[in-house]
Amino acid sequence: MVTTLSYTQRASAHPSPLAQRLFKVMEEKKSNLCASVDVRTTAEFLKLIDTLGPYLCLVKTHIDIIDDFSIEGTIKPLKALAEKHNFLIFEDRKFADIGNTVKSQFTGGAYKIAQWSDITNAHGVTGQGVVQGLKEGAAETTSEPRGLLMLAELSSKGSLAYGEYTAKTVEIAKSDKDFVIGFIAQNDMGGREEGFDWIIMTPGVGLDDKGDGLGQQYRSVDTVIQGGSDVIIVGRGLFGKGRDPTVEGERYRKAGWEAYLKRCGQL
Repeated sequence: MVTTLSYTQRASAHPSPLAQRLFKVMEEKKSNLCASVDVRTTAEFLKLIDTLGPYLCLVKTHIDIIDDFSIEGTIKPLKALAEKHNFLIFEDRKFADIGNTVKSQFTGGAYKIAQWSDITNAHGVTGQGVVQGLKEGAAETTSEPRGLLMLAELSSKGSLAYGEYTAKTVEIAKSDKDFVIGFIAQNDMGGREEGFDWIIMTPGVGLDDKGDGLGQQYRSVDTVIQGGSDVIIVGRGLFGKGRDPTVEGERYRKAGWEAYLKRCGQL
């Protein structure tokens, strides 16, 4: 059964400091909107985030598609914008390897994700070690709280993430109540009877579009929130061709928040 508790109520009881912080930001900003900012240059990346920042609880990045990436030029300004606009950062890395490898990928290389990303995510295909590896990497890198989402369901047509795979991924998530904060999923993942309060984040959300010709499928804001999602992830709907990010940011923020209030019986 989908929870009808408020974000404030859930923050007060959640075991993860990172989840508590996210819920509080959501309540303060009256936003459950995450912007997926997939662009190729640092200048466009930072400009879009600065424009959309007031409407967001979370910014989702694919940092490895930025052609002119650098820690100094890309990440430091990103962190400053997160402070300015009060949002969290989610690097959509989709780790999918053995624990020792993902630990190195998370902490090292050019991107040093563990240093700056509040949340990341992983596939369950390699088993429970992926959780432990990422948790160790976070603990060895920073004293700031970090959180992990498991990829339980995807929005792309023909995805193999369903049925037994989804169920097994949920079992892997149960291995760590503090570090694993929830799922990328299309539906509620349950677990409340066992004491888990999973945060569900859902991509493939659109107020206008139905698909993109490359396998992406869009569902309405009301549909995903009533189905158990806590955070709606929107990309091109906010800043695609012909769209004004300021107008669309407020439009999606309002739609997401009103759907949440309806679910909680407050509207």
